Amino acid sequence: MFSKLAEKIYELTEQNVYLCYLCGKCGAGCPMANKMDLMPYQIIHLVQLGDERVLDAESIWFCATCFTCTVRCPRNLDVAKIMEGLRTIRLRKRLDAVDLRKIEELENYPPIALVAAGRKYTG
Repeated sequence: MFSKLAEKIYELTEQNVYLCYLCGKCGAGCPMANKMDLMPYQIIHLVQLGDERVLDAESIWFCATCFTCTVRCPRNLDVAKIMEGLRTIRLRKRLDAVDLRKIEELENYPPIALVAAGRKYTG
C-alpha cells in the first residue's frame, strides 16, 4: 500500500520509492551530505512512510542535482528526481511564497530580485 506522499512523488517523477532498500550508497557519495540534515536514503524512507515532515527537511534544498546518488543507486532510482519532486510539492503548497503586493517600497529593490522572487515560488 502506497503512502499518499509516495503516490504524489510517483505522479510527479515516475519513481517508485518502495524500490529503495536503504543501502545508503546515495548518501555515501553525495557531495552535499555534510550540509544535509537527512541523508537522501533517509528522505526516501520518510516518503515511504508517508511522513510529510520530510517537506521541511533542509536536505531537499541542499541537493545539487549532481546525479551522483542516481548513478550509485543499485535499484536504478533517480534520487535527484525524487528530491526535485519533494521541492515541487513544497513549492506548490506555497508555504514560502513571496506576495509581491505586500512588499513596501517596491521601487527600492532591483527588478531582477523581484522577478526572481516571483518565479522562485511558482510550482
